[in-house]
This record gives sequence, structure tokens and C-alpha cells, in this order.
Amino acid sequence: MQAAATIRTEPVRGGGRPRSESTRRAILSATLDLLREESIQSITIEAIAKRAGVSKATIYRWWQSKASVVIDAFMENHIVHTPMRHDIHPAESLLQHWRLLAEQYSGWAGQIVSQILAEGQSDKSIQREFRERFYYGRRAVVREVIDNLRARLPKLQEIDSEVLMDILYSPVYMRLMWGYGPIDAKFIRDFPLNIFLLFGLEFDSDGHVVEG
Repeated sequence: MQAAATIRTEPVRGGGRPRSESTRRAILSATLDLLREESIQSITIEAIAKRAGVSKATIYRWWQSKASVVIDAFMENHIVHTPMRHDIHPAESLLQHWRLLAEQYSGWAGQIVSQILAEGQSDKSIQREFRERFYYGRRAVVREVIDNLRARLPKLQEIDSEVLMDILYSPVYMRLMWGYGPIDAKFIRDFPLNIFLLFGLEFDSDGHVVEG
């Protein structure tokens, strides 16, 4: 995988003691626990530190802001549940990834993303951090698979990879942010199949590409 696709979860920091992995996980776990109970706006660094059993100074030594901690906590949870496979047909990989992402966004994880994006409208530093720490890395992972699919399907080579990604993934974020339609089982099942059908791709009931 290209370096651009690497997801950076380690904040930029200066000298000092090396990070304890157990402490890092305790802080991110505490943040996730608090996010299940409260909104991002109401959570404080003090509350995270207390729940994790660490000092505020420890958190600020490794993260620049509350937003950084929240985004890293969200990322670790999200990435585990939305893997992108590279050992199967790229269309099958995209279908699986899209459905896993939509399932995540249909629940608690979607509420977190909505809050991050909403706060980013008034605080551009949060918007920037979310793009740099999460969005760009995940988009690079998807782009790699999209490029592999384009190499297999000549008709897709006329469409830019960025456009294809927007066509496939943007409706999830539109439903998440605007609430004009639910991210429900029908949407998760049918929407990507309809998009792939426009590309001339069909799947069987097990999610495998029908060659023909």
C-alpha cells in the first residue's frame, strides 16, 4: 500500500517520555466510554483523564486538543470494524467495505461523526484535524481499490477515481448529516448494488461478482 494510505494515529509531539501503549489505550477507551454517555461538546479533558486514571498533563503531552483524542478514539473503533480487503475482486471489496461503513454509521459511530462534522462547521481546526487524521487516510485506501477496479473495467477508466468514490460514498454522509432518508437495512443492501449495476457489475446473493 502506498505511503499516502497510511493512517496516522500518533499525534505529532516533541521530546519526552515514550508513550505507554497501555496508557494510550486506557485514554482512548475512556473517551469512547464517555462518548457513549455524553455529546462531544459536554466531554472535557478532565473527564477523560479521570475515567482513564491519568493526569491531564499526560493527555496533553500526547494530544493537542480534546478533538484530537476524540478523533483518534473514533478512528481506532471504526477501522477495526470497517476493514478493506485486498485478496478478493476489488468490486467485492468495495461492496463489503461500503456496507460495513454504512452499518457503522447507522448507529452510535454515525452519531460521533455527525457531531465531529457539525463542530467542524464552527471550529475549522476540528474540521482540519478530522480530514488530516481520518478522512484523507481512509480515502486513500478506497482510492487504491477503486483504481484496481478501473484497471479491470475499461468503461470506468473514463471516470476519475475521485468521482467514483463520491458517487459511491457521498450518499451515506448525506443521509447521516441531512437525515432525509434512513441508513437502514434496505439502503445498506440495495444502494451499492444499484450503483454497481450502473457500472455493469452484478453480484450474487453472497456478494460475489457475477462474471459474464
